[in-house]
Amino acid sequence: MTIEHINPPTLPEAQGYIHVVKATGTTTVYIAGQGAYDTDGKLVGANDHYLQFKQAFTNLRAALTAAGTDLEHVVKATFYVVNSTEEVLGAFIQGMTEALDGQYLLTASTFVGVERLAFDEMLVEVDAIAVMD
Repeated sequence: MTIEHINPPTLPEAQGYIHVVKATGTTTVYIAGQGAYDTDGKLVGANDHYLQFKQAFTNLRAALTAAGTDLEHVVKATFYVVNSTEEVLGAFIQGMTEALDGQYLLTASTFVGVERLAFDEMLVEVDAIAVMD
C-alpha cells in the first residue's frame, strides 16, 4: 500500500492539509462522523470546542484501530464545526494534537462551518476515509 501526498506548485501553499492524496491499497475504510461522546454516550465538553475536538479525535482513533488501521492510512477527512471562528480553529488544532499524541492529521481535508449538527449539544464532528492493504 502506498500513499502519496501531492501539493502542486500551481495551487496555493497548503497549510495544515494536503491538496491531493493518491492512495493504492486493497481495502478502503470509511469512518462515520465522530462526535464528542464517551463510551457511555455522554457528551464530553458541553459548549467547549477544544474538549469536543479532543474527544472526537479520540473516537476517530479508536474507530481506526477497530478497523485494523491507523492515522497514517487516512487519506481524506472532513471536520464539521458549529460557530467556526479563527479561535475555534486554534481549539481544533490543540484538541487534535493532544488526542493524537502530538500528531497532526495531515491529509486531504476540509474544515466546514455549519449551522447545526445532529444534536443541539454537538459543536464538532469528524469523519475520515483510510486506505490499507
